[in-house]
Amino acid sequence: MVGYDDDVHASIKNRLGNGENLSIHCQSKDDDLGQQDIADGSEFGWDFSVNAWGTTLFYCDMEWENARRSHFDAYSFSRDHTRCETQCSWLISKEGMYGMNGQTGFWEFMYDWPN
Repeated sequence: MVGYDDDVHASIKNRLGNGENLSIHCQSKDDDLGQQDIADGSEFGWDFSVNAWGTTLFYCDMEWENARRSHFDAYSFSRDHTRCETQCSWLISKEGMYGMNGQTGFWEFMYDWPN
């Protein structure tokens, strides 16, 4: 198990295609990462430390050209401390969201977009 003093790197990859930009705003209770525009094929990432209480949570609001909006937890200690360990990667595509499983090394389909 990862110690609480280890840093985690979170990243969000835009794989929407057709040159679509992804607009994203991520934050935790203590840190606001501001509005980020991620070009198609690019990614945005940040580093943070997990708190001693195991309650670290980063959440993001995002939208792209078709006025589609979504909210998701980019890092939730209870869900991600074993799946991600030190690297928590997300891939945003037309079909939905994929999360990298650090234990298997495979992208897993995590979330469907609502109709």
